[in-house]
This record gives sequence, structure tokens and C-alpha cells, in this order.
Amino acid sequence: MTDTDHRGTGRHRAADDLGGAAWAVLLPADRYDAERLVHHDTLELTGPDGPARPRPGDPVAVLVDEPPRLVALGRVAGAPGQRREDPEDPQSEVTPASLVVSYTRRAFDEPVPLPGVVLDAPVSALAPGAWQDLADRLGPPPERRTWLVSLDLPIEAATAAEAVGLFWSYVQELGPRELPAYVSPSGDELAMQAFVLGAEANQDPEEDD
Repeated sequence: MTDTDHRGTGRHRAADDLGGAAWAVLLPADRYDAERLVHHDTLELTGPDGPARPRPGDPVAVLVDEPPRLVALGRVAGAPGQRREDPEDPQSEVTPASLVVSYTRRAFDEPVPLPGVVLDAPVSALAPGAWQDLADRLGPPPERRTWLVSLDLPIEAATAAEAVGLFWSYVQELGPRELPAYVSPSGDELAMQAFVLGAEANQDPEEDD
């Protein structure tokens, strides 16, 4: 699972403890739902093309815009360098390679509003104190607990093996945008809730009337 800087202290390590450099990255609009609906341990983005470049271990704040919100914290796992668009052509254009961020704290379901914050680039340098302020706004991480998550699909098939294969085909095709997943705290199945698109969704048609 994802490593966490705050484990044991309830507070993320300050950026100056990690080398003095910190960064804010702006998540593209079309990536927000993808990161929110499916858990990923890392985020891969196009790296900056300026002289200042993130280094492995540098802390990162992940933001979304319109309105500005803080959705995650992380650390640089792979620092961007430079690569040619066509590696076999030494005359092709040089472009920045990918920036890989390992998540240390995710808040996609409850983003923190950042009124007045404006980023002028997809990747921007932050003062260590500014990064720590963003980290503190998230507060301590909630206590982890065990959940039971299930997905039930009625499938017509000739054999059990075929039914399982069709099940996974439907899961891959429809995914979290269309299939309801049922979740309850372990030991409290009566509290089961259905989720679609990452939010609670009523699945009882009689209650809609």
C-alpha cells in the first residue's frame, strides 16, 4: 500500500526536512475523476521544461482548479529529465520526460478548498513553508478500518467459468462509472451503502417514487 509520511506523528514531514524544495502540481481536469474513482499509488504527469526541476524525494501538493482545491500530497518518485520525441532521431525535438509522484495522502473525496490560490504552470515551485501550510490544512489522517466491498451481477452463462469471464468483461467495460459497488463496515453489514461514481447512490426504485 501507499507509504505515508505522517504515520506515527499525525503530521507530514516539513519540506525543509526533505531537502528544501517543494512543488505544486495541477491535475488536468480529465484526470480528476480517474484518480478519484480508482486508487492509484502513483501519479504520472509531464515534467516541467524550465531550469528548476523536481528531484526524487521532494514533497508535492496535488491541486485541481476551478475552483482551486487540494486533493493529495505526495513525493517525487521519478524526477523528469529530457527525452527526444523520436529516440532514434538525434535531430528530433527535445521534450521533458514524465514526472512521477508517489501519493502519501489522498483527499480526492473530500478536497480542501484553496480560495485565492492561483497556479501559473502545471508544475510550480513552492516555498517549504507554503507546502507545510497546505499539508496542515488536511489535518490528521482519518483512522483506517476494514470495509467489505462487493459487486453482484446477474449473468447468464453455460458454465461457472464462463460466468466468471463475463463478470470480469462487464467490470472492465462498465467500471465504477456505471456499476454500483456495495460497501459496509466490517461487522456491520446492515449499514451497507451503494456507491456509483464514487458517491452514495440509491438503488431502491421504490424510494425514488
